[in-house]
Amino acid sequence: MAEVIIVGSRRAAGALVAEAIERLVAAKADSVLGLATGDTPLPVYRALAERVRAGLDLSSLRGFALDEYVGLPVAHPQSYHSVIANEVVTPLKLDPAAVHVPDGRALGIETAGERYEDAILAAGGVDLQLLGIGTDGHIGFNEPGSSFASLTRVKTLTRQTRADNARFFDSIDDVPVHSITQGLGTILRAKRLVLLAFGAQKAHAVAAAVEGPLTASLPASAIQLHPRATVVVDEEAASMLVEQEYYRDAFAQKPTWGPVIV
Repeated sequence: MAEVIIVGSRRAAGALVAEAIERLVAAKADSVLGLATGDTPLPVYRALAERVRAGLDLSSLRGFALDEYVGLPVAHPQSYHSVIANEVVTPLKLDPAAVHVPDGRALGIETAGERYEDAILAAGGVDLQLLGIGTDGHIGFNEPGSSFASLTRVKTLTRQTRADNARFFDSIDDVPVHSITQGLGTILRAKRLVLLAFGAQKAHAVAAAVEGPLTASLPASAIQLHPRATVVVDEEAASMLVEQEYYRDAFAQKPTWGPVIV
């Protein structure tokens, strides 16, 4: 079972995870951070940016984004190249050359997944992978039906995912149909996983991922296979969890000699 931490706000979640990343960097300056996009990880990036402004040095930190749209120009404001640059690289003062995003260009897309896998392995693997969760239970762009052994590859987005992401575009018709994403097998290779979720609309997916059966129909349930997975949720996202009382007790009585997030 994943460790579940229920917090009072997104800001509290951001501070908690930022502390874990700062501790990671203190032990290994050139740690590799797996970067999620969308609204969910923003509290973490903002909390880290506050620490950078206060003197935290993340200049040696390396990063690998989870995914990218296929066919969207790199300079498009909603390409994950642009999002990562604006929300992570610049505010955290990272070296742009050390932060990687899957290549979603049509030219060479046939081998883009293999090249990304090689780059992750060459970097020594991901030390801490940040994850969000879709309303249909996807992580990265691993839609329902994704193999737990899958590696970085091109996936067709579901109608639900495109509808959820339409808020970032002028209309749903502008949302790309395909993505290139780290696979579930790729994600599970990371040394630590931290999944964040906020809001009542994520409650069902969170409960199914943490407490439901292990199934490819709910890709996020793959986190149950990882020995060091932490789920950080607000009260609304936690509302359908059956074992809430236990999670609260476990966090309140966490041994003082260990870190807050494993």
